[in-house]
Amino acid sequence: MAVAKLINEPEQERQFSFEVLPPLKGTGTDGLFRDIEKLCELNPAFINITTHHSEYVYRELPGGHFERLRLRRRPGTIAVAAAIQQRFQVTVQPHVICSGCTIEDIEYELLDLQFLGITDLLLLRGDKAKDDRTFQPTPGGHEHTTDLIRQVQRFNEGFFADGSPIKHPGPKFDIGVACYPEKHEEAPNIESDMRWLLEKQRLGAQYAVTQLFFDNEKYFSFVERARQMGITMPIIPGIKPLAKLNQLSVVPRTFHCDIPEPLAREIVKCKTDDDARQLGIEWTTDQCRDLYRHGVNDIHFYTVGAVDSVAEIAHRLL
Repeated sequence: MAVAKLINEPEQERQFSFEVLPPLKGTGTDGLFRDIEKLCELNPAFINITTHHSEYVYRELPGGHFERLRLRRRPGTIAVAAAIQQRFQVTVQPHVICSGCTIEDIEYELLDLQFLGITDLLLLRGDKAKDDRTFQPTPGGHEHTTDLIRQVQRFNEGFFADGSPIKHPGPKFDIGVACYPEKHEEAPNIESDMRWLLEKQRLGAQYAVTQLFFDNEKYFSFVERARQMGITMPIIPGIKPLAKLNQLSVVPRTFHCDIPEPLAREIVKCKTDDDARQLGIEWTTDQCRDLYRHGVNDIHFYTVGAVDSVAEIAHRLL
């Protein structure tokens, strides 16, 4: 069933969804599939699969010079999504991103996805390159998620990006997008960021999934302000449990979110990663129960590095 329908069902029961990464180049899918077997025991509404396009690396040449190369460490998002769908009979939602892609590349991705019967997409701009100060679109590609939504909607209407008609249009794509309760790192303020979310809805986004957060009050405030602005689409909270001691500093820096002071105080008391993992399970379980008390029925888990923690949390919540 389509994600948009799953999260809008009347009398909908509580349900989970999960994000996973394609395996690193050359490592195979065994580990990923073992993780998904654990997650599928929880009857997920859907599983989404991240996309990581090429990044720059430097190779030293004879004579001390360096060559700048593009390397893709995690290929295969579409293939992995298809394999998960076929093997586990679960709804899949691959990420489609602007970063590293031309408009033509994206068009071919859409055709491949249609051929595979995959019609749920999470549309994202993607991260800037590690060495770039700001996001630089690929020549011939998109600069913003809104541009990407327009392309997908044009495809849904039966036209390629160059305006030529698609002779035999396939099923239409459903569109999800990202949002940021603590604002996107590049947004000057939360109001500006939310206006972009409103524009994504206007262009056809049907639901949004938040960046991870640890303070529910920031999520509740964000949703309230979104509704006041006219954003009516579902806003699914994205949750990730802490699993290691170093995440006290790594997570805020990487995901641009705050660690609440009560949680930070408890992490400092932890002596080992296992202590931190147990604390993460307890905090996230309480966080999810609070979301339930406020009428939230859909919770999306970011599972990278925390599959066992997420599985334990979900079992506690069932």
